[in-house]
Amino acid sequence: MSSNKSARVGMVSLGCSKNQVDAERMLYTLKERGYTLVGDAALADVCIINTCGFIESAKQEAIDTILEFAELKKEGRIKAIIITGCLAQRYKDEIQQEIPEADAVVGLGSNSKIADIVEEVLAGKQVFLCGSKLELPLTGGRIQTTLPYYAYLKVAEGCSNCCAFCAIPAIRGKYRSVPMEELIAESKALAADGVKELVVIAQDTTMYGTDIYGRQALPELLKKLCAIEGLEWIRVLYLYPERITDEILDVIADEDKIVKYIEMPIQHCVGHILESMGRKGDEQSLRALISRIRERIPGVTLRTTLMTGFPGETEEDFERLAEFAADIRFDRLGCFSFSPEEGTRAAAMPDQVDDDIKERRNDIIMEQQMLIMTEKNEQLVGTAIKCIVEGYDRYGECYFGRSAADAPDIDGKVFFTCPDRHLTMGDFVDVNVDEVVDYDLFGSVV
Repeated sequence: MSSNKSARVGMVSLGCSKNQVDAERMLYTLKERGYTLVGDAALADVCIINTCGFIESAKQEAIDTILEFAELKKEGRIKAIIITGCLAQRYKDEIQQEIPEADAVVGLGSNSKIADIVEEVLAGKQVFLCGSKLELPLTGGRIQTTLPYYAYLKVAEGCSNCCAFCAIPAIRGKYRSVPMEELIAESKALAADGVKELVVIAQDTTMYGTDIYGRQALPELLKKLCAIEGLEWIRVLYLYPERITDEILDVIADEDKIVKYIEMPIQHCVGHILESMGRKGDEQSLRALISRIRERIPGVTLRTTLMTGFPGETEEDFERLAEFAADIRFDRLGCFSFSPEEGTRAAAMPDQVDDDIKERRNDIIMEQQMLIMTEKNEQLVGTAIKCIVEGYDRYGECYFGRSAADAPDIDGKVFFTCPDRHLTMGDFVDVNVDEVVDYDLFGSVV
């Protein structure tokens, strides 16, 4: 081991939960090597910025964060900056040329060498390393960076869907599933460490197993996860609509531990827009699927993601999308304006939509959804809902948490009082809902 064994290493991880799992694996590697990990990267000797490079706003956030730490380095408060993640993979040459403060730029395939890289930058060397993206570790130890009672289980890496607007296949490579026995072992270890809610993620969870088992193995995996002692909630994200089978729906409906929450990014409902996106389906097929889901899983929470301003989207196309969303009344909905990403098919398409029009359409969808959410939440007033305790708000003098209808980091909160007893993070309680404010619920423990 080097003389830098006592060096402090901090990490800022940006972007999605899949990137966060990569960060947790790197932190484990560093701890095993003997480095001291610090929660505040500004207090470290070496700062690792694990970047997102998915859309323009994410790239900007990454660059702003890098420049912020470059300033700390200039002031002598930190010794070195290492850039990892999707932005490093996608723009390694540009970062090398334009951000001289970066001591290392590390592509995804070189994440497993992070401890060696820290050692080299502390010795004053510059490192630019970009192994094959297919070498990104899919398994191994992790240091959990989420709250202690929930964790993400990344069941696959990369994507083979090749949607016209998305750079993920180019950044992270083709879809590759993690063998089931390794996922079960990882989940058992997380449960033994106190994890009660497991959030199953991949770029497309419905594809799980197709590459290594030749079939959709998600239902089998979910059943095995449900058998793990200690896990109370299992949540599945990123189910692609065209691959949601009756078998998947039946497992979600039948298994008590699986929360009745389906997140499926549909992007649009107009057939020719979906076709241009490289997606399947149309309004008719989506309506049929949603009816099937609601019929098979009574009380299901349905979340989706929509995109406004895709090239060629006319005002009429947008009105159809808005009417569809108003009619379906999704329980949760996120909307994004189309971002023309370099190297994607959509960036080079004709009939690009003006930025102001994209934003206006986005705002209309989100304002409409706010009204739908408020109405749906008001229907919960006077009922009791099961929640997981996340913490205590000293200013509001109340606890806060989430119901089964709320995924970590992306959905709303439930705030509640409990004068009779002390609650701890990860406890499950039943909350009587008394009031609704914006996307959040307020009440008291039964």
